[in-house]
Amino acid sequence: MTGKSAAQVRAGLSHPVVDGDGHWIEYQPVIAEAMRRIGGDLAADGFAGFGRMIGSNTALSNAERRARNMGHEAWWSVPTENTLDRATAMMPALLNDRLDELGLDFTVLYPTQGLGIVNLRHDEMRRAACRAYNTFTAEYFAGYAHRMTPAAVIPMYDPEEAVAALDHAVGELGMKVAMFGSMIPRAVQEADDPAATGPVWLDVLGLDSAYDYDPVWQRCVELGISPSFHASGRGQGFGLRASPSNFSYNHIGHFAAADEAVCKALFFGGVTRRFPTLRFAFLEGGVAWACQLLHDITEHWELRNAGALHRTDPRNLDLHRLDELARRYGTEAMAAAVAARKDRPAAPRDGLVGGRPAPDDFAACGIERAEDIAELFVKPFWFGCEAEDRLAAWAFKAEHNAFGAKLQASLGSDIGHFDVTDMATVLPEAYELVEDGLMSPEDFRDFSFANAVRFFGGGNPSFFDGTAVQAEAAAVLAESSVPA
Repeated sequence: MTGKSAAQVRAGLSHPVVDGDGHWIEYQPVIAEAMRRIGGDLAADGFAGFGRMIGSNTALSNAERRARNMGHEAWWSVPTENTLDRATAMMPALLNDRLDELGLDFTVLYPTQGLGIVNLRHDEMRRAACRAYNTFTAEYFAGYAHRMTPAAVIPMYDPEEAVAALDHAVGELGMKVAMFGSMIPRAVQEADDPAATGPVWLDVLGLDSAYDYDPVWQRCVELGISPSFHASGRGQGFGLRASPSNFSYNHIGHFAAADEAVCKALFFGGVTRRFPTLRFAFLEGGVAWACQLLHDITEHWELRNAGALHRTDPRNLDLHRLDELARRYGTEAMAAAVAARKDRPAAPRDGLVGGRPAPDDFAACGIERAEDIAELFVKPFWFGCEAEDRLAAWAFKAEHNAFGAKLQASLGSDIGHFDVTDMATVLPEAYELVEDGLMSPEDFRDFSFANAVRFFGGGNPSFFDGTAVQAEAAAVLAESSVPA
């Protein structure tokens, strides 16, 4: 790591640093009382219930978790040895005093325990807990808008509750950032128990969803909110991240997996086609998965778009030619089998999938040429990267990315969580990307400042008004609005 302090690194930059994804830590005795004061027993029990769920998971033996198909959950997941950093994540006044020391001009703060309340299974409890949590959060950070802003939590079990939560958090409380629930667990058999652990399927919002979420995206446009996602891809029976004994096994890559699932759904579901001005951020999973996803989508479109499916349409197989080749090159068994098929009348379902015409996987995207993919993927999506993630540099390697694109990667400090053992090392560690020749100073400006400004300020040009970076942010938004 560079020998410079965070303040020294910041002093050497010609631009501010905007942290797009820090975390604050809710101190249980304080927030428990506040949740009950604001939202009553239902809100307080909902917030506490999520914590109890984590505790009950880690209290089980490996064999008990295996029997219940439960992955080992997080334990010892926030700083303790570094008492100053722990207090900093708990107390906005202390964070405010330390931001210059940390080299951060402005920070957007996401929850810790509040990350999970959007997925409480009990409808009334979930809504009450989220509403009270947002009210408390707005109160708690009210005096520090010059240097920081907290994210509201928006439950997404159905569009009506999401719109109501947005109207309350943004319209009434004046919050400017919203973290949306995603990877919604839908009970295969409905259960009223908020702690139900029965089989579920995961709703990724944009594709094959239980609901039409377009009213939510439309409300975001109207309110100037750019949706961000911070979902978990581990837990009870979640694919290949359900080790009952090893949390690190479950944790590695889980944010990227959840981010990719929702990102693909928004793309294939045509959300970015229908809402071309809306921006979406996928946090803490890095950007390497997105670079690969852009390539994979492009190659799949070239092979699987409606105009290309003739190459695999079973009706286009020349059985007479196949018979000729089988007689010349195949075994006796092969030749006999092909001959029998050649002479058999075509089945009525040939060329169909499930008895219906072959589907067009890209129909909702309205893609007419490959270059449309860049417009529908590169332009609306942002990707949060931690300081130690050297693959963040890949986002800026236009020569390696499809369409010569630079993906919109942004620095997220993740302060407050176990990933960061010393808050003062975040900016120096991120700046190693420049010192090691992986990122140019111009790209680092985008990574640590301008991309975050474009994300939060693109839909809400007044987002940074009254903040420590108001003038510099306005300049970025002005240059972004100039036609190419």
